Amino acid sequence: MTTEQNPNAQELEQEQAEAQTQAENEQAEVSVEDLQAQITNLEENLKLEKARTANAVYEAQKSVERIQRESEKHKDTVLEKFAKQLLDSVDNLERAIAAAGDEKNSLSEGVELTLKSLLTTLEKFGVVAVDTANGFNADLHQAVGIDPTAKVNEIGTVLQKGYSLNGRLLRPAMVMVGA
Repeated sequence: MTTEQNPNAQELEQEQAEAQTQAENEQAEVSVEDLQAQITNLEENLKLEKARTANAVYEAQKSVERIQRESEKHKDTVLEKFAKQLLDSVDNLERAIAAAGDEKNSLSEGVELTLKSLLTTLEKFGVVAVDTANGFNADLHQAVGIDPTAKVNEIGTVLQKGYSLNGRLLRPAMVMVGA
């Protein structure tokens, strides 16, 4: 009986080995298909993540640009307000020089030097006086009266100087114009 069981056991082992080999082959085939599906799925996920990353980078760059524009605009606004306040001091120094007249003393010379220093500093930051020598320009000048001695569309008297900041008008020049 033991001899009969041996061939049966051997046959059984062979059948099991064949079945296992066949199962492994089927599993290998299934695994390749599964792996290909996983690769396809991962490639799609990778494309999606690349798109999301590119979008996030684009949004970050746009945010940086927007913040820089807002910062520049805020800086310009602050500089404009500051310059307008300083123009009052410039006007007062010019009035002091005009009140002193032709009399030259150390006080009037000090006021003139202070005015010159203030105007130089303002020019460094882009504040310049508006041109009044080349005729009336409604964009730069504010006509407040008629000067009978001036020619038509010519500026006769400048009552208050105008100033611009980096090409933008801070304050128009108040002038009297010929009619």
